[in-house]
Amino acid sequence: MSYNIAMVSDFFYPQMGGVELHIYHLSQQLIQLGYSVVIITHDYKSRIGIRYLTNGLKVYYVPFFILFRESTFPTVFSAFPILRNIFIRENINLVHGHGSLSSLCHEAIFHARTMGIKAVFTDHSLFGFADIGSILANKALKFTLKDINRVICVSHTCKENTVLRASINPNIVYVIPNAVISQDFRPDLSKMNRKLKQNIKKMTNTINNNSADLLVKIIPIICSKNSKVRFLIAGDGPKFIDLVQMIEMNRLQERVELIGEIRHEQVRDVMCKGDIYLHASLTEAFGTVLVEAASCNLLVVTTRVGGIPEVLPNYMTVFANPSVNSLVENCLIAIEMIDLKKIDTSVFHDEIKKMYDWIDVARRTELVYNSIREDEVKKPLYIKFQIFYNSGLWAGKLYLLCVVVDIFILFFLNVFYPVQNIDRVRKWPKKKVYTLKYHHLSSPESE
Repeated sequence: MSYNIAMVSDFFYPQMGGVELHIYHLSQQLIQLGYSVVIITHDYKSRIGIRYLTNGLKVYYVPFFILFRESTFPTVFSAFPILRNIFIRENINLVHGHGSLSSLCHEAIFHARTMGIKAVFTDHSLFGFADIGSILANKALKFTLKDINRVICVSHTCKENTVLRASINPNIVYVIPNAVISQDFRPDLSKMNRKLKQNIKKMTNTINNNSADLLVKIIPIICSKNSKVRFLIAGDGPKFIDLVQMIEMNRLQERVELIGEIRHEQVRDVMCKGDIYLHASLTEAFGTVLVEAASCNLLVVTTRVGGIPEVLPNYMTVFANPSVNSLVENCLIAIEMIDLKKIDTSVFHDEIKKMYDWIDVARRTELVYNSIREDEVKKPLYIKFQIFYNSGLWAGKLYLLCVVVDIFILFFLNVFYPVQNIDRVRKWPKKKVYTLKYHHLSSPESE
C-alpha cells in the first residue's frame, strides 16, 4: 500500500536531539522507499509556514503558543482545524506521532483517529509513576493511545514502560531501535599514532541533566587516582556551572576541558579526540550517543539503567551501577583495558555499521504500517465509545466527552469548510531506490 505519511512532533529542526534526528532520518528513508512524507511541528522564531528539506521533505511549521522551550501549550481541540486542513491537503492516510511530551503529537493522533486515519506512535523516553509530572504525562498518554493502531518503542525496556504507563495491549507494541549514519561517525585513524606516543588517555563526555551530578563527583576522584587521564566535556545546560565550580575547586584546569555547546555535525570530531566515552546516565530509553561513540572506535563506560544494556554488545562496553564508587571503579578498569590493549577498539566501527542502519529501521517501520488491518481502523462508533468509557471511573467519562466533542467539531468543520473546497497537493511519482527484501518482523508475542 502507498502511504501519505504525516510525522507529527513538537521536536524538530532547528532544534536538534535524538527525537529530531530520528524523525528526519526515518522520513528520508521512507521517501527513498517511495512514500510521501510531510512533517508537522510548531513554529520557531526564524521558521514559520512551509519549508523544504533534502529530497523534497516538506515541513509545516505551524504557529502555536509555546509553553516551554520546545513543546506547545497542552490543548485538546485547538489544533484540529489546521491539522484537518493539512491532512486533507496532503491526502494523509497515516499519522505517525513522536514523543510522549509532545502536545502536538497527542492532538494529531486523537484528531486523526476521529477522521478515520491510521495512527502510529513512537515512544522515545522512559518515565516514572510517582511524581506529579509523570502522572499527568501518563494520563495524557493513556488517553491518546486508547484508540491507537500501533506503537513503536526504541527498546524492550521502553516497551515495558510504555505498556504499563498507557495500559495498552502489548500485542500492538513493536520494538525498533534508533540508528546512526555510520559514515558520519567514522574514526580518525590518522590520530592513532599520536595517541600512542602521548600515552595519555582522554575520556569524552556529553552533558545532560541526568549525568552532570555524577560527573561532578567522579571526575576529581578519577583524576586523583590516575595522572594520565584527561576529560573532554561537550555540551551545555543548567548543570554547566556545577562543572565549572568543580574544576576551580579541585584545580583541574589542565586536565578537564569544557567545550560548551556544539552542533551535531561537530560531535564526531569531539569524540575522535578521546579513547573512552563516559555516559553516566541515571535513566535512558536507548542512548543513540553510545552507538555514535562506538562507531568512532571509543570504548564505552556507561550505567546499567533503562534500555542501555540493549544498545551495544558487552565487548564494546564497561557497565557500572549508577553510583559514584561503581563508576570510578569501572572507569579505571576501562583505562587499564586500553593501556594494556586488552581490547581492540579498531573493529568497532565496522561492527556498528552492520548493526544499525536507517534503511533497516525504515523497512521494519514499513512492516508495522502494513500490519494495521482495516477493521482496526474503521471501528464502529459504539465500540470506540466503550473503549474510552471503560478507561476509569472518572477519567473514562472525561475521555468519552472529549471524543464526542471532537466528533461534533469535525461535523461542523465539514459543513463550514467542506473537504471539496480544500486544494489538494499534487504529488509527483517517485521511483523506489531500494529493492525491498522483507525479513520476518518478530511479533510482540515473541519478543
